[in-house]
Amino acid sequence: MTDSAAAITLEVCVDNVEGLSAAIAGGADRIELCGALEVGGLTPTSGLLRVAAASPLPVVAMIRPRSGDFCFDDVEVQLMLNEIDTVAAIGLQGVVLGASLRNGELDHRTLERLARRARDHRLETTLHRAIDLCPDLAAATRLAIDLGFARILTSGGAPRALEGLNGLQRCFDAAGDRITIMPGAGINADNVDRLLHKLPVREVHASCSAPVAASTPPVRAFGFDTGARRQTSVAHVAALRAALRTK
Repeated sequence: MTDSAAAITLEVCVDNVEGLSAAIAGGADRIELCGALEVGGLTPTSGLLRVAAASPLPVVAMIRPRSGDFCFDDVEVQLMLNEIDTVAAIGLQGVVLGASLRNGELDHRTLERLARRARDHRLETTLHRAIDLCPDLAAATRLAIDLGFARILTSGGAPRALEGLNGLQRCFDAAGDRITIMPGAGINADNVDRLLHKLPVREVHASCSAPVAASTPPVRAFGFDTGARRQTSVAHVAALRAALRTK
């Protein structure tokens, strides 16, 4: 359990301007900026990046060129390198990276290239939930340390962090004080206490979102809306922020 829950950093992931405003208003400490959170987050548009650059909070941007797995070919890797350059030029504080091999292990070569480019721009680096597909979370954590990542966003190899407590513990054990382990996925004000009692958490990641009202049938029929959209909620952010202060 943490000694000082008040010191826990709350990172909120958002994928639009409204979400950015809600996260700030609700009391987030850091923003993870994405596109298309319904598929786990993609690289945000340059327009959204520019709006976020004016945020009073630190902002880290997802670097992921498409949905699906995290096995990227050379063309996609070059695209990701270009996107890192864009994030740096616009003035954000960091990037969120991940790449895997077909067997689920982290792609050392690709991650090394991406992390090096980020370091060249003095951007902070987070390893994202590609790690949750790895067969050996402890080994993946050690690799992230060797590559110079500042933190790892993980649910412990489970769909939700509260289902992955054992895997999260392996990450924390391997990390020591060399890298920050930031649990994420399915965390909210109602369940975060279970996490804090089990693990030495210093940072928490959450969407703090609520379902968006369904679009009209014609919009869905044409495929312009999947019906699965969610929106960051000021109330949900504030509730989780309050829970982290009082546990």
